[in-house]
Amino acid sequence: MKLLQFYKLQDEERRLRVGLLKDGSEIAVLREGLTAMDIIKDSGNPSLLAEVEHCKLDEVKLLPPVTNPEKIICIGLNYHDHVVESNMQVPKVPVLFPKYNNCLAGHDDKVVIPEEVSQCDYEVELAVVIGRTASKVSLESAMEYVYGYTIVNDVSARDIQLNEPQWTRGKTIDGFAPTGPWIVTGDEIGNPGQLGISLKLNGETMQHSNTKELIFDVPYLISFLSRTITLQPGDIISTGTPPGVGMGKNPQVWLKAGDVVEATVEGIGTLRNTFAADHG
Repeated sequence: MKLLQFYKLQDEERRLRVGLLKDGSEIAVLREGLTAMDIIKDSGNPSLLAEVEHCKLDEVKLLPPVTNPEKIICIGLNYHDHVVESNMQVPKVPVLFPKYNNCLAGHDDKVVIPEEVSQCDYEVELAVVIGRTASKVSLESAMEYVYGYTIVNDVSARDIQLNEPQWTRGKTIDGFAPTGPWIVTGDEIGNPGQLGISLKLNGETMQHSNTKELIFDVPYLISFLSRTITLQPGDIISTGTPPGVGMGKNPQVWLKAGDVVEATVEGIGTLRNTFAADHG
């Protein structure tokens, strides 16, 4: 099942609606007033999935598939080759940093690069959406707490991130976590550790890998985090990026106004965003 949030282009009030993508182009629209979070929290209630109408994908503007997660937890340095290109040591435990709701952007949203930022970078990542409250869960049971998966582009201001004691400010700029285009439920994905993952910049492939290269895989991350952080339905864990980021290129590649970034994960789809200059 592909769960998405959107508003209809013809709706001047831009009311948030929730739907299920049926065949790649048709949306089964659910009743008004629902959010994706309602469905995630009560995933065992089939009445929430009652279809009230249908519309076409090109008749809507997609929104982030979860708009108000309690937590967005990102994992750094989680692919071996990305550690090498970053000139870092392979971590012994997961490297964590947050993003916040202000960072969220949807499919086809413009991402504004602040004037202060001259080294804006892309990072395609598989993201896990938690489906049940998870506290101190075992490695063996960790996958039972997954609702589904989506894509995050962990946009990063390297000139801020790497010149301050903490990464947070360079990672949490408004719009710097495009997410989507939808959530694919766990039953459709199967093994999240065998997914192709790639990113194109203006049509050119910049990142190309597979989630089998993760240092810390999805069940480990859920179990590890839940030891001390209670995970709630709708929380997002962004699992890290493979090699090929702009910072690691020679010469380095930085995003600029007009650039189009397409982040793809096998079994989910492609998240596309255009970057724009900050005009104040």
